Amino acid sequence: MDAHITDAYIDDFARFIEASPSSYHAVAEAARRLDEAGFSRLDEASDWPAAGADGDGGGTEPAASARHYVVRDGAIIAWLMPGGATKTTPFRILGSHTDSPGFKLKPKPTIANRGWLQAGVEVYGGPLLNSWLDRELELAGRLVTHDGREHLVRTGPYLRIPQLAIHLDREVNSGLVLDKQRHMTPVFGVGHAGDLLAHLAHLAGVPAWDVAGYDLLTANTQSPARFGKDGELFAAGRMDNLSSVYAGLVALIAAADEAQAEQQHISVLAAFDHEELGSESRSGASGPMLDDVLTRIGVGLGATPSDRLRAYAASWCLSADAGHAIHPNYPERHDPVNTPIAGGGPLLKINANQRYATDAFGAALWARACERAGVSYQEFVSNNAVPCGSTIGPLTATRLGIRTVDVGVPLLSMHSARELCHVNDPVALSAAIGAFFAGA
Repeated sequence: MDAHITDAYIDDFARFIEASPSSYHAVAEAARRLDEAGFSRLDEASDWPAAGADGDGGGTEPAASARHYVVRDGAIIAWLMPGGATKTTPFRILGSHTDSPGFKLKPKPTIANRGWLQAGVEVYGGPLLNSWLDRELELAGRLVTHDGREHLVRTGPYLRIPQLAIHLDREVNSGLVLDKQRHMTPVFGVGHAGDLLAHLAHLAGVPAWDVAGYDLLTANTQSPARFGKDGELFAAGRMDNLSSVYAGLVALIAAADEAQAEQQHISVLAAFDHEELGSESRSGASGPMLDDVLTRIGVGLGATPSDRLRAYAASWCLSADAGHAIHPNYPERHDPVNTPIAGGGPLLKINANQRYATDAFGAALWARACERAGVSYQEFVSNNAVPCGSTIGPLTATRLGIRTVDVGVPLLSMHSARELCHVNDPVALSAAIGAFFAGA
């Protein structure tokens, strides 16, 4: 891997992570970058321009490519359509997700407790609870005012979940047991006077009385960092799954900068929300968003329902989500033969019980993409005695019938407040996605 390319990629990836403490911020940052790359935002409640028209909808002459995106809450779908697209042109979709495990702010969030001010939070997804202790955390997300307007907000370092001192629990190193209600409530001040929601409203520039609803989650405020021998290791929060969102975004923008008129498919980046909760929401992979967007693209091309099914039958989806590198301290938790290492390239994720959607055809596609990109890859399969997680891959394959393959960057400490990877792997993932978009 070229060191200069890796350095530039990781530096910008770190900036993307820092700009994306919540799914809503990640979507806003992705939209900002797409705007800079010449993509135009479409409103789901409005008419969309005719196929091939430019972003302002002012003409119907085919362009070299049409670049658009839509936002639905904490999810974003962007696509690049070649000028020669027809009603049966297939799709090349990169699926990912914008959310990460952590804690979400409850109603009546300000708690006065024995001289401390605390924030009432609910566990979101499946975080490694102990990894959130004794870290400076922020709240980030959105406020919605009575007029229905959304206001993004983030506090910066504001909260901390304090661990009990070893002097008060001499057996803590023999086994830490954390109660999600009693032990995971963060502090943010002292005394009995304080209003967390009023502070958030002030940061957002709106009156506290006008806040009608909110979706706010915790994020680790420690900056991403390279470290280790030759700076080859990279640690940050929310790499599951911003590593895939960013890789797909970079690849799609790069594809848009190349000649696309002769391309035989429509390239799509789909970054869903709520994967850590099972994806069952209007902006999750089990919801209708992807089908809605693909249907409207097809309608713009004059497709009938039969034409759409023909397009889907020739389409592909890469479900890109973080996976596991072998852990040197717990090797018995991994398959004894398939042992992916950090720095060995992105993963091809395989599971006999369809927790991942990869099949033999998908494995061949991934091999071609990696070969074209000039990167290596590694196969991941779970130890038979360890339950396997899942991704949006099987959901997309089931909902749309589009052949899907599961891939991702190998991590240590997945679902920690701060995860770890090798710097070469996210770069290689993006390069392989670029080859996928190019038609490998």
